[in-house]
Amino acid sequence: MTNASGPLTGLRVLELGSFIAAPTAGRLLADFGAEVVKVERPGTGDELRRWRLHGGDTSLLFRTLNRNKRSIAIDLRAPAGRDLALGLAARSDVVLENFRPGTLERWGLGPDEIRKANPRAVLVRISGYGQTGPYRDRPGFGGVAEAIGGLREVTGYPDRPPTRAGISLADSVAALYAVIGALMALRNNDTEVVDVALYEGIYSLMESLVPDYEVFGVQPRRSGSGLPGVAPSGTYRCADDGWAVISGNGDAIFRRLMLLAGRADLAQHPELGDNAGRVAHQGEIDAAIEAWTGQHPLDEVLTALDRAGVPAGPIYTAADIAKDPHYAARGMLESHPVGAGTASFPGIVPRLEHNPGGTRWLGPDLGADTDHILDDLGIEASRKDALRQQGVIG
Repeated sequence: MTNASGPLTGLRVLELGSFIAAPTAGRLLADFGAEVVKVERPGTGDELRRWRLHGGDTSLLFRTLNRNKRSIAIDLRAPAGRDLALGLAARSDVVLENFRPGTLERWGLGPDEIRKANPRAVLVRISGYGQTGPYRDRPGFGGVAEAIGGLREVTGYPDRPPTRAGISLADSVAALYAVIGALMALRNNDTEVVDVALYEGIYSLMESLVPDYEVFGVQPRRSGSGLPGVAPSGTYRCADDGWAVISGNGDAIFRRLMLLAGRADLAQHPELGDNAGRVAHQGEIDAAIEAWTGQHPLDEVLTALDRAGVPAGPIYTAADIAKDPHYAARGMLESHPVGAGTASFPGIVPRLEHNPGGTRWLGPDLGADTDHILDDLGIEASRKDALRQQGVIG
């Protein structure tokens, strides 16, 4: 795709963020047609360009999270850079940032200055702990937010240290809330500041963690591959050492699973007819399931479970995803040029039937659009030359 399409076509977004959270929010808006201008430091750019860098000078992680954006290199700490940023804010509907609280204010780019430049702009701020509260000034990354938000305490095995997911979960969740907040403000035509804290995004996923503690004194323990308080739901070894993830926790589903496993006695057991009873006998149920899966290779287990209407699946690697026909049929494996070849990048989520978005280009080279963007602001060539000599733009 070379032209913007999607329900957000015409929306202008200024992205002042780096790393994962704000850039992910910007990508989601850009995927559906928004014009997103990403501001990066001259010379070095967003540090994400070198995260998971396996070759070249820009990582595929950066190319993925910054697709459909235009890159301009501006030193926001310089007064002239601040003025350029405010000029961009004046023509933007949304301004995204994920700096430590107070950083934009020190640079003369805080809410008051942005409102003066554009009274209608929505300012979306993502930080570790939010813009208020006793922890607001603490530095915060996604991994810390997962710990403070309660997720790490319930992730892993009870006899081992808490663990984390292998992705930047807190940042991605915060990005989703940032986009939701921006769209709500735009719908109401509000001059709004959207305040998203990484730890709060995680805490919002923790279901009834605190109420269960306060009312019943329950403190969940790490439960490995199972789901606390839900049974059966886990990962089970098969005869060929493959692993099947099986969710047999619906009442009718559980009965079908037990019959398939040759355990009619458990299927008909009066104490196992609902989740509470199954949780009380979780060890016995898990042993019965693994006794059955351990007699068959993974493919046979999954085929039998599918026929019985029991939700189950394998644990996919990147290679499995890349060759999966369902991913391909759903447009989740977009082929884009990388070096001398091509690679499959994630497709657009969610799918819209009548007004979908799309990938127009991968994350741009640093400052690739600086001249074009400044031309749009009416900056003359002589002024651009002077700003480059001063190191304000790149």
